[in-house]
Amino acid sequence: MFDDFYGLTGRPFQLTPDPAFYFESLTHRKALSYLGYGLAQGEGFIVVTGEVGAGKSTLVAHLMATIDRERLTAAQVVTSNLDGEELIHVVARAFGLDIDGHDKASALSAIEGFLHDEARSGRRCLLVVDESQNLSIEALEELRMLSNFQLGAHPLLQTLLLGQPEFRETLHGHPDLEQLRQRVIAAHHLEAMEQAELEPYVLHRLGQVGWSGNPSFDQRVFAELHAASGGIPRRINQIANRLLLLGAVEQRSRIDAAMLHAILAEMAGDSVFPAAAPQPMPRTAPADRRVDPAPVAPASGERRLAAVSQYGEAAPTAPAPPAFAGLDPALVESALAERDAQIAELQQAVIELASAPVEGAGSVGLEHVETLTARVASLEAQLFEQERTIRHTLTMLIEWIEADEPHRAAA
Repeated sequence: MFDDFYGLTGRPFQLTPDPAFYFESLTHRKALSYLGYGLAQGEGFIVVTGEVGAGKSTLVAHLMATIDRERLTAAQVVTSNLDGEELIHVVARAFGLDIDGHDKASALSAIEGFLHDEARSGRRCLLVVDESQNLSIEALEELRMLSNFQLGAHPLLQTLLLGQPEFRETLHGHPDLEQLRQRVIAAHHLEAMEQAELEPYVLHRLGQVGWSGNPSFDQRVFAELHAASGGIPRRINQIANRLLLLGAVEQRSRIDAAMLHAILAEMAGDSVFPAAAPQPMPRTAPADRRVDPAPVAPASGERRLAAVSQYGEAAPTAPAPPAFAGLDPALVESALAERDAQIAELQQAVIELASAPVEGAGSVGLEHVETLTARVASLEAQLFEQERTIRHTLTMLIEWIEADEPHRAAA
């Protein structure tokens, strides 16, 4: 894949949060300041909100990697639409507690006992709740009640709430959350990165995987990438992933604005697997070639098999999605070589067409011109189909990588 082509030690624009890639933009620096202040207080709620992909989870991953485990015990939960009782059990499991009987009272008792034990051992407890916008008002009230646990005058639990912008609106405006609002001691909304921060962000992530200048980037790429992504880190990563893969497929050592435009057009006009997909590329590999399937999650496999069937091949002989994991260079080079040959043929046809009026006259010359014109049109159509096939193959590979990323991270 592109990491091998460019000599990188890993994938710099992975979508899974990784503290190693944390980049301290202005808005993230402010968020860390609020987090530091809030944690120093040792009580109440800290709230961090931001758009989808703004970097909330990466911020927390960075926080988790830097806290002193001897002084702070942290647990993290990612919420779905939980009611109050369900949330209590999820919190108990996050702190490693097994609840006999699975009733709310037992769970609350176990959590309180655990918090007391940690306090006696000189450790404070932090609960990080991600995707807080999914919580019901009842569940948020249960979190507030957990904040009431104390040992003497010292609170036993502090909570960090992460959520999308709608959570901030809920927290600020819902009449039943007044008591929770009064316990919020620090809050910050993650904004998009500034345009001037985008180039340092991209180069920082590349630097974490051994980038040494290959590929290089036109300056226009950074400005236009910021405009296309709105400065949202996850969107930047998605586009940058495709740019590098396109660069590797086309064997480019420099990423330019034209490549970015091609990727953006592909992403804007393609719903990953279009209804009117082109025919598959001609095969050059031996008919008896087999690729051992890589382990994938069923949902990802079904989606990839559905995509292959859309490309018009029978399941037994279709290029199974795991083949993309290896990205056979021979197949890619063959497709590119065929495209180059078509370009050369098209150029020759244009030359012949330009000289045709001089070589002949009358009806014979006109017939020759019409024949060459038809030939040029046919070659242009073939070239267009070839280019579109390569683009869609690239898109399928990106979707496979993004769909399997959580499973590789978990492994």
